[in-house]
Parts: sequence; C-alpha cells; structure tokens
Amino acid sequence: MKRFFFLAFLSFLLISGVARAQQYLTRTGQVTFRSEAPEELIEAQNNDVAAQLIVSEAKGQFIIPIKSFKFKKALLQEHFNENYMESDTYPKATYRFTIEDIRNVDFQKPGRYPVRTNGVITLKKTAKTIRVPGYIVVSNGDSIKVEASFSLSPADYDIQIPKLVENKIAKNIEINVRSTLSKP
Repeated sequence: MKRFFFLAFLSFLLISGVARAQQYLTRTGQVTFRSEAPEELIEAQNNDVAAQLIVSEAKGQFIIPIKSFKFKKALLQEHFNENYMESDTYPKATYRFTIEDIRNVDFQKPGRYPVRTNGVITLKKTAKTIRVPGYIVVSNGDSIKVEASFSLSPADYDIQIPKLVENKIAKNIEINVRSTLSKP
C-alpha cells in the first residue's frame, strides 16, 4: 500500500511538472493601438498586460487594464478613460482564445511560427468572437514571444464617438500585440 501511494504521489509530481512546463505567463505584456484619422493621429501603449498560454490545451488569454494605456497627451488619456472606455465601470478588456494550429509550433526549436487564434474579445460590455492571425516566436525553451496585429471598430463595441470629433478618431483602430511570456 505504501508503494501505491508513493507511485501515485510520484505520478502527481511528474504530471504537475509537465503541466507547468507547458504554460507560459507574463504580467508585463505589451499592447499598443493606433488611430489614424484625417485630423489626428492617436497612439497609446500599455505595458501592464497579463497573458497566459497553456500549450497542452491550445488555450490562452490576455487581460488588458484599460487605465494602463499611456498617451503622449494627458488630455487624450483622460478623454479615452472617461468618455470613450468608461474605465471606472469597465476596467479591463479580455481576449480568451484557442490556437487553431498550435501543432505547427515546435516549442523546442527556435523559429517564428504563424498561428491563428479564435476567441472572444470583451471590451466594455460587449463580447465578440474574432479570429486573429499572429506568430509565436520561440527563441529558447523558457520563453516565447507572441506577436499579432489586427483592427477593431469602436462602433462594434458600443464606443460612442461624438460628431464633433468623428474626424479625429479612425473608424478602425489598429491593435498590435508584442508580448514575451515565460514559464513559471
């Protein structure tokens, strides 16, 4: 009986180690956005993005604190948080996804592997299914980089743009993700 418990405990440790080895995390991921409209270029960067990728399940998520977006102009940041994103009410955006073609990524071999994610992005009170092409960049066994570029329409997420400033905000906002995730 002692042998059974020892083998069960040893199996648990091995399985836990394997599961942990297949997970990558960060709390300092980067998401930027760019709005290029006829009257104004608006750019912001957020370096406080939490991200997780569980390789064995081909699943992951990004959690983006809205107030962490930094703008060159303080007034733009204030308008973004108070008027458009209502960040006191909706403090974060999320993207929960699966990677459709994760089997094409060799996590043991350095390279830049194209992938496609399929998931739900929640922004303010709206959740939408989107597909995002991107890359997983493997440089060593302990960390990976995740890269993606896509666009979102403020109108799709109930972000109201007043007529007075509609020529200053693009109809589609370019989003760029550049995050390094490491094994815990």
